[in-house]
Amino acid sequence: MTRDLKFVLREKLTPQELDSLVKSYDIIGDIAVLRVPEDLKPRIQTIAEAVMQTHRHVKTVLQQAGGVSGEFRLRELEWVAGEKKSETVHREFGCVLKVDLEKSYFSPRLSHERMRVARLVKPGEIVVNMFAGVGCYSIIIAKHSKVEKIYSVDVNPSAVQSMVENVRLNRVDARVVPILGDARLVVAERFRGVADRVLMPLPEKAFEYLDCALSALKSAGGCIHYYDFAHAGKGVNPVEGVEAKVKEKLSSLGVGFDFPLARVVRMTGPYWYQVVVDIHVFGV
Repeated sequence: MTRDLKFVLREKLTPQELDSLVKSYDIIGDIAVLRVPEDLKPRIQTIAEAVMQTHRHVKTVLQQAGGVSGEFRLRELEWVAGEKKSETVHREFGCVLKVDLEKSYFSPRLSHERMRVARLVKPGEIVVNMFAGVGCYSIIIAKHSKVEKIYSVDVNPSAVQSMVENVRLNRVDARVVPILGDARLVVAERFRGVADRVLMPLPEKAFEYLDCALSALKSAGGCIHYYDFAHAGKGVNPVEGVEAKVKEKLSSLGVGFDFPLARVVRMTGPYWYQVVVDIHVFGV
């Protein structure tokens, strides 16, 4: 598809512009979301038409007018072409995920990371997902493992409403429990010491909530999937900085731990990276 888009736009954009463009759009269900550099915005309509020509199932093209921001991590989106809508149904590893892109955050670029985590879940585990969004991690785990229960918490009412619908659509209501609320309060009130595994797929707040994640684990310990953003210049390993600050934090909390895995999940901007650290906690 990348080659097809370049072919359609080959006489309208420079090679440098094309390389920048194909790294800057997402297909979510039947909606394409473009992140177009300022110098290409006069050609946004041409680009949108080329995307729809290349991806025949795309019915709507939106432009991301600003970064992800606010308490609910929402994108500022502008309609460009096709149907005027922001709600779609995205399919991923046999799961159906309904999402309104103006009301809830969703990234298709994390699909393989979601499946990686699902494959680690052992039969009978109790999982607490502290930042569940529309339920993508939780539902994929429920469909691809023998998890006992996933308590899926999010503070965004619209995201939880979509999560409830997604749980129903995927028939995982026996395993996934959607909960509206701030994860710190919900864990303190309901889920202290219950989890074998805790998910923290919100890089902006994960470090702040790390003590809360520890409190959710069983006394014997368990696993935390911790996500963070890191800035690293040329030649600098972004993972090392995240590992260092997490080690310092966990050591100050007096727990035994190791890191079975720490890696870059994706690049989010020039010299900016999303990093995951799998934390094995020996006991709390």
